[in-house]
Amino acid sequence: MDNNNHENSRLSAIEAILERSALEAERRDAEFERRDAEFDRQMMLLKAEAERSKAEFDRQIMLSKAEADKRHAEFERQIMLSKAEADKRVAAADKRVAAAQKRAAEAQKSMDHLNASIEKTGQQIKQIGQQMGGMANSNGDMAQEYFYNTLSHRKTLFGQVYDIITSDTKRKIKSTGVEVQYDITLDNGTSFCIVEVKYKADTYDVKKMYPKMVNKFREAFPEHAHKKLYLAMASMSFNSHIEKACIENGIAMIKPLGETIEVYDEHLKAF
Repeated sequence: MDNNNHENSRLSAIEAILERSALEAERRDAEFERRDAEFDRQMMLLKAEAERSKAEFDRQIMLSKAEADKRHAEFERQIMLSKAEADKRVAAADKRVAAAQKRAAEAQKSMDHLNASIEKTGQQIKQIGQQMGGMANSNGDMAQEYFYNTLSHRKTLFGQVYDIITSDTKRKIKSTGVEVQYDITLDNGTSFCIVEVKYKADTYDVKKMYPKMVNKFREAFPEHAHKKLYLAMASMSFNSHIEKACIENGIAMIKPLGETIEVYDEHLKAF
């Protein structure tokens, strides 16, 4: 009886141990399964994170490439704009240069035309001057011939008779070699008259008669030094200034009067 109880107790203990062992084994299996599941979950999370990081990295790479492409495109655009602006400025500069060259050519053409006109005008002025000089000489010759013929015909002047009347009397002064010339001279042995002839007299013509003309006459014609010397201005026209100058210097005035002459000698003086 005791042995049976003892055997039963031993069997019950073994069963309890086996039962506990089975439970422990189940618990450990469950723990292993849990850990496997957790490991699988962690691995899934890590894989997901890795895939997300890769996706983000790829996205950043794409963004960077897109930004780089964008910047490159903008750079290319700026280069094209700069080139276009440079081409535009070069074209504008070329246009300005062409316009300046055109203006320069036009200015040169105008200058050439102006120079030609000036040269032509100068030639015309020269011709006119020659013509005027010829006319002046012609007028002077005409006036001298008129007064010489008239005086030669009447032979009297200042109430005196002159039997020697000459035109263009010339002689050199021995001391200087200077040649003097007088338009008309009248000589009667006791008095000598010099007539200066002008087509249109000027006050300068009157002023150079005295004392310059008188002094040169005395030097050139010493044989007439003992004679009374008279001066007269014969002109086709007089003005008030010339008349005043003649009166102040004691020079007679001879004016044309129809086919003869009119002599003003109230103020005349002998030199």
